[in-house]
Amino acid sequence: MDDRKADAMTTFDETSFDDDVTLFERDPRYIPRVAAVHDMCGYGKCSLTAAIPILSAAGCDVCPVPTALFSAHTMFKDYTFNDTTAMLPAYLDAWRKEGVELDGVYSGFLGSAEQVALIQRLYREYPKALRLVDPVMGDGGRMYPTYTEELCRATAELARGADVLMPNLTEASLLTGREYPGRNLSEDEARDWLDALLDLGARNVVLKGIDRGDGMLRNYVANAETGGEGAIELTHEKLPYMIHGTGDAFASALCGAVMAGLGLARSAYIAGQFVRSAMRHTRDQPHFEERGVSFELSLGELTGLVDQAR
Repeated sequence: MDDRKADAMTTFDETSFDDDVTLFERDPRYIPRVAAVHDMCGYGKCSLTAAIPILSAAGCDVCPVPTALFSAHTMFKDYTFNDTTAMLPAYLDAWRKEGVELDGVYSGFLGSAEQVALIQRLYREYPKALRLVDPVMGDGGRMYPTYTEELCRATAELARGADVLMPNLTEASLLTGREYPGRNLSEDEARDWLDALLDLGARNVVLKGIDRGDGMLRNYVANAETGGEGAIELTHEKLPYMIHGTGDAFASALCGAVMAGLGLARSAYIAGQFVRSAMRHTRDQPHFEERGVSFELSLGELTGLVDQAR
């Protein structure tokens, strides 16, 4: 067996999930339908070009709602950006007329502040659907180039009532109005940030990408009942390079595992293992620094991890 695959598969049973929260009860014969509200990039793997195959590998029927069209992601010097806000009301009207049913609404990168109202419309029209919010606004202490203060404030409204809110520390800072703390948070500081995010009205929070310089990355999972004090810490080996699109791959894998009927912390752990495996494959590809995370060779592992945990 390939060493990368063996490593991803064998570490799964080493982590305990005794206090996990299950958000979706799934009949193993049923394929849940998830609206993926995200942008589409022509080049540089992220957003819908990641969400569609990753959610599919986890056994979901993916229904894209494209929030913007990019020629390439925003780490490239030259790219085109087209906001799709004007076309989306008719797009969703057609779904309603056809009686499309949804089990989950997974939102990510938005093209305009007005699109928050369209996501809230989906919440109203599909009240039983899980609300899975990845507030894709920035990284490394900076907003993405197409984002504005208005759009960040609007995105924060999606935290209220979110079944899962999945920010990195930059996004946590933008959501809460706190100063960006850098990636190195102590355990007590991480729990304080989790409480601040839960105070926005989210039912569960996954805080991503805490780096204490010890060769490990940490994600924290907390729910509104137990707060930051009851958070579950998940650790993964940190690889010595960064790749664009890993946040989208993580969120998509997490959502897929949740929709497979797995607990939230278990899903977050699987997502972390999946991303680490994909990053190792990515390093073997030409121009990997700009190209984005190459997850294709790890999709079978994700299906296996979900099946193993079921």
